[in-house]
Amino acid sequence: MLKKGLLLCAGMGSRLRPITYTSAKHVLPVANKPLIHYTIEMLHKAGITEIGIVVGVNRHEIEGAVGDGSRWGVEVDYIVQDNPLGTAHAVSLAQDWAAGAPFLMVLGDILVENGITSVVEAFAKNHPASVVVLHKTDNPHQFGIAEIENGRIVGLEEKPESPKSNLAVAGIYVFQPCIFDVIGKVKPSPRGELELPDALRELIARNLVVQPLMLEGWWKDTGKPEDMIDLNRLLLEKITEASCRGNVDGQSSVVGRVVIESSAVVERSIIRGPVIVGPGSMIRDAYIGPYTSIGPGVTIEGSEVEYSIIMEKSVISGIKSRIGSSLIGKNVRITHERLMPSENRFVLGDSSLVNFA
Repeated sequence: MLKKGLLLCAGMGSRLRPITYTSAKHVLPVANKPLIHYTIEMLHKAGITEIGIVVGVNRHEIEGAVGDGSRWGVEVDYIVQDNPLGTAHAVSLAQDWAAGAPFLMVLGDILVENGITSVVEAFAKNHPASVVVLHKTDNPHQFGIAEIENGRIVGLEEKPESPKSNLAVAGIYVFQPCIFDVIGKVKPSPRGELELPDALRELIARNLVVQPLMLEGWWKDTGKPEDMIDLNRLLLEKITEASCRGNVDGQSSVVGRVVIESSAVVERSIIRGPVIVGPGSMIRDAYIGPYTSIGPGVTIEGSEVEYSIIMEKSVISGIKSRIGSSLIGKNVRITHERLMPSENRFVLGDSSLVNFA
């Protein structure tokens, strides 16, 4: 059985800026839990007990969120990629960690509905050189696409103009140790990086078995804000029952699958689940609609919010139009003041987005 799992988490998360200027994307909260926690849980459920995490400049944030892995019953080692020289380069740095054993590899910003136990089981049956997980896509022009013949992957194209299939590479693999020799033969791409698809093509060229495995259930790449918000929806949908460890007054209405954590306070408000309200938060004279995650220590008053992620210690106050489909970082203040003469005032970081209804 596979015991080793490698997570690639050195990426900068440029498509999630400005939030990732100050937070590693892998520790951003989804349904009030860091994304990387879900990934480690997924590995652990598949029987993986030794996890290597490739980190970059975000090393200290990820180490702070994960630690030594003991809370999940796994052993975690950190592998530093000082320069972002590509996915194949990141894998090559794990050769000593792998110690001659096959290993599962997952891109750190990928999450799937039904876990990866089926991937481990597929490898255990035939022990191919690689297992590559695929998912069907309606937009093959946007992904790496696999060509399959006789139960083997025989070709890979990156964002092809004329796709040969609708089977996109999902960012989940199993590799035999021969992958390290193959990466040693890969030449840098035009952007100066060692690319994992090139390594897979080299395996195919050597007539080694690269086995496809179709993914069932949803698949999410959390590279963009809208992806994070939609993943939040999918995870909140898994809430099976309501629970309340905070305080809700008699003038409030809490309907559906709503989780209210300890020391949270709800006053004169309406909450319609699925929703999670983090510990120490204050919801007052507000409406919180479905698929909203409210982090610890958040204050929302006199405002309406739905289908959004609000991170810890942020304040939303007196906003008359509904806030929706939003990803709001830590310690953000969104307020309305009645000033004369009327004006809008902003302090916004690079790559910020403001839409007025």
